[in-house]
Amino acid sequence: MPPTLPPTGRIEAEPDAIDVRWLATALLLIDMQRDFLEPGGFGETLGNDVSRLQTAVAPCAAMLAAARAVGLTIIHTREGHLPDLSDAPPAKVARGAPQLRIGDPGPMGRILIRGEAGHDIVPELYPAAGEIVIDKPGKGAFYATPLGTVLAQRGIDTLLVGGVTTEVCVNTTVREANDRGFRCIVLADCCASYFPQFHDAGLQMIKAQGGIFGWVSSSFAALAALAPARPTGA
Repeated sequence: MPPTLPPTGRIEAEPDAIDVRWLATALLLIDMQRDFLEPGGFGETLGNDVSRLQTAVAPCAAMLAAARAVGLTIIHTREGHLPDLSDAPPAKVARGAPQLRIGDPGPMGRILIRGEAGHDIVPELYPAAGEIVIDKPGKGAFYATPLGTVLAQRGIDTLLVGGVTTEVCVNTTVREANDRGFRCIVLADCCASYFPQFHDAGLQMIKAQGGIFGWVSSSFAALAALAPARPTGA
């Protein structure tokens, strides 16, 4: 950790501001993958306007740059399945009426299959060497993954959360994390949905009843809290 990193910071959020220990805090970016954000991927095969998710890219990039500058733990997740689909429940593969199903050949390779181009993270947010990448078969980042162990090994108790989509993989992961005792601060502008009303409702659910699942903040508030720790020009 850079010596300029203070032990604690305070992030403005709803329902109230929250104090964090930076050494116990990680930036968690959920499923910022080409299959969800770019034309020709799984998101578009479901009939969605994938351009709606682009709003989260720049705020996530700003958070990544700041986290890298001060040495915060950074974790990326990717939803996808093994090539033989042995970790994809038939009910998941069969659900809905997409143009292409999980495992079918698409413009960026087989849809939501690990190792294919579409499964990977968008170039603007691509993981740097040494950053943690968690591959997950479900919506939540804790199910059938080593995420809980990774966080425990690093003494992490607080997660700054961004990613897509707000109401599905972000909400599921936050709820899983809450049940495991982690504090989640969801950065609203670092999240996005194909449905603006679901984005808004997903955030409301998290911060309702005094923060029943966590806190809702923004990249601006998180960057302001990190500002004293960031080297000049970072």
